[in-house]
Amino acid sequence: MKVNSDNKRSIDLDHVDPEDIGEVLIKIEQSFNINLEDTSLKEVKTFGKLCDVVIDKVKKTNTDSCTTQQAFYKLRHAITESTGFDKERIKPQTRLSELFPRDSRIEAISGIEEEMGFQLNLLKPKQWVVTLFVLVIIGSIITLFYNLSIGLSGLLIGIVGLRLAGRFGKEMSVKTIGDLAEKISREHYLKCRRDASTINKNEVSQKIKQLFVKDLELNTSRIEKQSTLF
Repeated sequence: MKVNSDNKRSIDLDHVDPEDIGEVLIKIEQSFNINLEDTSLKEVKTFGKLCDVVIDKVKKTNTDSCTTQQAFYKLRHAITESTGFDKERIKPQTRLSELFPRDSRIEAISGIEEEMGFQLNLLKPKQWVVTLFVLVIIGSIITLFYNLSIGLSGLLIGIVGLRLAGRFGKEMSVKTIGDLAEKISREHYLKCRRDASTINKNEVSQKIKQLFVKDLELNTSRIEKQSTLF
């Protein structure tokens, strides 16, 4: 697989594993509070058509207000309410590491999520920890063919280790408040709107594209209206 200098995959959307695309579609459903199960994806052959379907299903009043900006203000309010930080200290360029020290990061983020009403999916384990347990799982699967009990024990350790690593990870997936506002505005679009009965149709396609780019590690230039999905 070819990788560009920006670490994004240089492949077309129709070459992505359908299961990976399916996971993005689930996130689109959650973000826009819609159900795509009654839509024949065989008829939705292009990215542009998918965006049209989403806009058609989100039956909300159209306005030109910016969702990312509204997400920032909601996020700032949640941080202020749950941590007591002065809101003047919280700006788009503020680094999350300055607001959330490692020793109290999990508790702080949990409080903000409670205030926001949804998970930020911000924290993750160190990459080497994930790699270690993945290798344990792979090694255990191979060992199953030679020693069932050892293989099963290793498999259990690997699975439990991955779950615990995900639960207690303290690494942040984005760096600034602005980055986090962008993240939640694409993953929880309607919940970030000041008025959940409205959408900005002009930015819906952009948010959907961002979900594909971030989740599938694709180049933005590889996703156009005419890009085929499967």
